Amino acid sequence: MKRILVIQTASIGDVILATSLLEKLHEKYPDAQIDLVTKTSNKSLFENHPFVHKLFLWDKTIKKHLHLIDTILAIREHKYDMLINLQRFFSSGLISLFSKSKIKLGFRKNPLSIFYTKSFEHHISAKGSLHETERNHKLIEAYTDSKTGKVRLYPSNNDYAFVSQYKTNAYICLAPASLWFTKQMWAEKWSELMDNIPQDYNIYIIGGKSDYIYSQEIIDNSKHKNCINLCGKLSLLQTAALMQHAVMNYVNDSAPMHLASSVDANTTAIFCSTVPNFGFGPLATNSHIVETYENLDCRPCGLHGHKECPKGHFKCGINIEIEKLINTL
Repeated sequence: MKRILVIQTASIGDVILATSLLEKLHEKYPDAQIDLVTKTSNKSLFENHPFVHKLFLWDKTIKKHLHLIDTILAIREHKYDMLINLQRFFSSGLISLFSKSKIKLGFRKNPLSIFYTKSFEHHISAKGSLHETERNHKLIEAYTDSKTGKVRLYPSNNDYAFVSQYKTNAYICLAPASLWFTKQMWAEKWSELMDNIPQDYNIYIIGGKSDYIYSQEIIDNSKHKNCINLCGKLSLLQTAALMQHAVMNYVNDSAPMHLASSVDANTTAIFCSTVPNFGFGPLATNSHIVETYENLDCRPCGLHGHKECPKGHFKCGINIEIEKLINTL
């Protein structure tokens, strides 16, 4: 295996989980050229990655299909020995089909999986299933070994230097926002959590630029005096570098949870409308999961969450017990 290509063009969290394959492939084939196909917005995650030789960036924002063709043409020139497609959509199936790769591996849910060298089941169930990293590893198990690789990102020295200004005192990171409303704990609960964190801890609110106003409202409704809103002020790798040394990181079932896993940072993951059994839970050595105490027959209400609670009560996000969150400290 001299040339290997991995395809994962999904959201940030899924792409971070795909790094476990990069770790395992490099471990088994240390001299191989490992390349990655991802979407343009994920580029910054791999600025310092030591095992990614080349990034193929698919711009999905404008002229999506034209850029897909350009990506396929560029990939064909490399004639890969092995291609691993983690995506289950038609577009990634096209990349695999026309790649000229000798070995094509992927999931049967992909409409073009008939053209794979070998395809595998991808099963998600609320009753319990493998972690996503374990599902992904099944694709390469026959070519490596039975042990799943670790999820890992590589913040640079500059990333660590930039966030060092926030590390002069013991601190806690909170990531209260999510793309999906039903995946994020009730805003008032975040403020209540902050009120119960001892004042000698600094609190940093992390997230994207679009999360700033929401996070500031949470801060304004809290009595904690040592809190800074860092939403939109840190890159993804700088955020990971900050989370790595936090006393605790409180996160939803969302991208910051996977950022914490990528640097083995202390994690308390809050699951509202989704459940850990789907296989996307935290992977850090010191990680905790907190859920509602109620046995709600409407939960989970979906794999990805909703823009609003389908039942209108959002008990899964309102009934999170603050005591359980504080106990993880």
